[in-house]
Amino acid sequence: MRHEASLLQDEFGAVQARVDRLNARYVNHSATSVLELALRDRELGRIALVSSFGAESVVLLHMISVIAPKTPVIFVDTEMLFEETIQYQLEVIDRLDLRDVRRIRPAPAKLAANDPDGLLHLSDKDACCALRKTAPLQAALGHFDAWITGRKRFQGATRATLDFFENEDEQRIKINPLAHWAPTDVQDYIINNRLPRHPLVAKGYPSIGCAPCTSPVKEGEDPRAGRWRGEEKTECGIHIVNGKIVRGPATDPLKGDAS
Repeated sequence: MRHEASLLQDEFGAVQARVDRLNARYVNHSATSVLELALRDRELGRIALVSSFGAESVVLLHMISVIAPKTPVIFVDTEMLFEETIQYQLEVIDRLDLRDVRRIRPAPAKLAANDPDGLLHLSDKDACCALRKTAPLQAALGHFDAWITGRKRFQGATRATLDFFENEDEQRIKINPLAHWAPTDVQDYIINNRLPRHPLVAKGYPSIGCAPCTSPVKEGEDPRAGRWRGEEKTECGIHIVNGKIVRGPATDPLKGDAS
């Protein structure tokens, strides 16, 4: 039996051709419209939402709960997250009645071989992200043709020209329904829908990742300034741009020098 991705390509063409058509088709649509229509669009195949259950994640999670609550939600537990994130995840799942949340963890054997003491982040943050986040997520996404992200243009220079649909290395399509939202849009949506906030937001964390590599942000700083503070690193590596993992290894994330 042929893989569904091959069947999609036979019917609709290569990933980039589909991305171009989708961006043209939905260019004037709102975030909720893009999400709702994308979930029904045959060109996208099997879709999952990838969520960190971070500071702004509840917006897309709420939209999914209203539009299609059985949509698979992939949550990567790096085993280095804040305890507040784990508890918040459970609260949101219950509050929104999400039906298919898949908590993905790094492979124990690979952790034992590559980071037995849990200190890899001190010497090689890219390798730590690859081991604990990128590799588990890529394995989980192998079952899907497209995935939904919460990325937005206002989140930094690397995201300033973000479109609703992106080509992920000719393998999958990334869907960014909130690409054109401003910070006020996010906050208004949370307030208007009375959604629970991540408890660390009130403590100065507008962007929340793993506990060892996330710090509070001062007033006036970039919202992601607290991620890998003092490092050149700006992305965990799960997002691929022009066929390359951003700030991450270009080959097997657990083998050797990726330069």
